[in-house]
Amino acid sequence: MKRNVVEMVLGAVVLAVAVVFMVFSYNAADVEDVNGYAVSATFTDIGSIKQGSDVRISGVKVGSVSKVELDEKAYLAKLTLSLQDTLKLPDDTAALIGSESLLGGSYIGLEPGASDDFLADGDRIQYTQDAQNLERLLGQFIFSVKDGDKGEKAASSDDSSANDIP
Repeated sequence: MKRNVVEMVLGAVVLAVAVVFMVFSYNAADVEDVNGYAVSATFTDIGSIKQGSDVRISGVKVGSVSKVELDEKAYLAKLTLSLQDTLKLPDDTAALIGSESLLGGSYIGLEPGASDDFLADGDRIQYTQDAQNLERLLGQFIFSVKDGDKGEKAASSDDSSANDIP
């Protein structure tokens, strides 16, 4: 009988700690619906952006991605962004996909323009920049270094042969 009471108390403590951890995680994750207006933006490559990803200006969360779909006519990724009602963005605002770290995690960064006209509900952000693919960038760098080495070898062999000619 003693053992059952100890096991039951220990189980209750474990459950209480799990509930406290879940509440803390939910609060720390800043998960909340953004009530406001919706704008759209199209990209050729959205990387790891998904529904619920943050929309930020200068690192401050101002909205979230509410919908991700494929534009079947242009074959582009179309994102619908829900932005705070209090936020008034110029219509020449640019949207870019940023990376939180090398380990992953992406967000939509907005860079407000200087126009006197503002985006309204249902408008489209015209200026976008796609996600940077780290593997593609590394591949380009490696191949450019290889090509650079070949060019240096060819130039040095041309210089040495020029010295051999009387």
